Amino acid sequence: MGAAAHQAFQEADSPKEEPSVKVGKEEWDRVKSRLRTELGEDVFSSWFASVELEGEQNGLVILSVSTRFLKSWIQSHYGERLMALWREECEHVRRIDLYVRGAVRPKPAPTKTAAPNPAGNAAVGGMAGAAGLAGAQASENDQLGGSPLDPRLTFETFVVGQSNTLAHAAAKQVALAQPGQPVSFNPLFLHASVGLGKTHLLQAIAWEAKRSNPGAKVLYLTAERFMYSFVQALKSQSALDFKDTLRDIDILLIDDLQFLQGKSIQQEFCHTLNSLIDGARQVVVAADRPPVELESLDERVRSRLAGGLVSELQPLEKELRRSILSDRALQASRRDPNLAIPDVVLDHVAGIIRSNGRDLDGAFNRLMAHNQLTGAPITIEMAEQALKDLIRSKEPRRIRIEDIQRVVSKHYNVSRSDLLSSRRTRTIVRPRQIAMYLSKMLTPRSLPEIGRRFGGRDHTTVLHAVRKIEELSSSDTTLAQEIEMLKRIISE
Repeated sequence: MGAAAHQAFQEADSPKEEPSVKVGKEEWDRVKSRLRTELGEDVFSSWFASVELEGEQNGLVILSVSTRFLKSWIQSHYGERLMALWREECEHVRRIDLYVRGAVRPKPAPTKTAAPNPAGNAAVGGMAGAAGLAGAQASENDQLGGSPLDPRLTFETFVVGQSNTLAHAAAKQVALAQPGQPVSFNPLFLHASVGLGKTHLLQAIAWEAKRSNPGAKVLYLTAERFMYSFVQALKSQSALDFKDTLRDIDILLIDDLQFLQGKSIQQEFCHTLNSLIDGARQVVVAADRPPVELESLDERVRSRLAGGLVSELQPLEKELRRSILSDRALQASRRDPNLAIPDVVLDHVAGIIRSNGRDLDGAFNRLMAHNQLTGAPITIEMAEQALKDLIRSKEPRRIRIEDIQRVVSKHYNVSRSDLLSSRRTRTIVRPRQIAMYLSKMLTPRSLPEIGRRFGGRDHTTVLHAVRKIEELSSSDTTLAQEIEMLKRIISE
């Protein structure tokens, strides 16, 4: 990072001012949009999805993140670009302060009836168990080198519906199993899109397992934390201690596995996975897609992960969204008895916010903010005005690269493994190029990400394929019609 940018992009233990979060929100939304476009959806989701704007005032921008690792990574890899984007939106910005939520702004220990819901989870406020027990569990997780645990993410705060019943039941069984009991399914693999409750269930397992069996060694790690810890162990020549610690865990929980990168790191994860499962220790993994679609992972890892119970958390049905909002409203009314949120408004919000729990929680928070800051009653009209940028009259179907590969493979009578292989025969090269072209046209994925999904190819190969198909389809009417037909099939 340059000296000027480093001076402007400060590390902050806590905000030194109390800026207004209303000032700068639109600019922050634009900065995030540009970051998403530049970095690609996967990279953006990995490093910036949990970054929150705390406020902007007098040239000071305050951002918060969930972990120290995330803070360090953003500062060292994206500090200059983040500052440049902010200054393009607001010329008067002179400094960005970044701090870790929770570690610097401790809040009173929440109770079961008064805790706010963390954004991005299909659940509502509350926490079971004493705050002292929660603190002890979080401390032990930290001592083992784990990622931070949120005391609000428990089974008691997870709202169960048709879309997540199986995943919730499996997670609960894992958490309540006693040492020595036969392991029913190992590993347990949970997958879903963002904001549907994967992280909530993993952390709920950690809390419940320690509550039901205080002597158990339970470790919750994000994939990036696993990578960071492994690299640090290698640097400090303590890799053997790191491996021994992991393989002595009773329940290992790994979140966001799709971000696990590096051959040596994946090999170590595979060895750890095999050691724990063979030793009847429980492994629970979460990712944004099933094991078979994690092409960046070694085949042996995917095979072992697919050998247990694989459960998908489906998009939230309307009844579940309504239940989540009802519980949120109940918790809010207990904190403020004068608050009135009509049922018709909750019905309306549940009907128009259909993407995920993160957007649903954000929508509820906006209603509360508008009510508290302006004094306006919460009505359908107010909700439509406050949530207008979240409302999607018709949500487009989320197209995945795997969907494109499957359709193209079937149409051209080649296998999906052929598309990912290094074979250069014409009968395979042309379908592969078409699949790459469609991946660029129909998904938000970046060229490097598309290349990784096609057998680890370089982004220049993808760019060549896109330009080649564009050139051919402009002069070949038959090919152009064929591509349009494939687009329709994929989009249906």
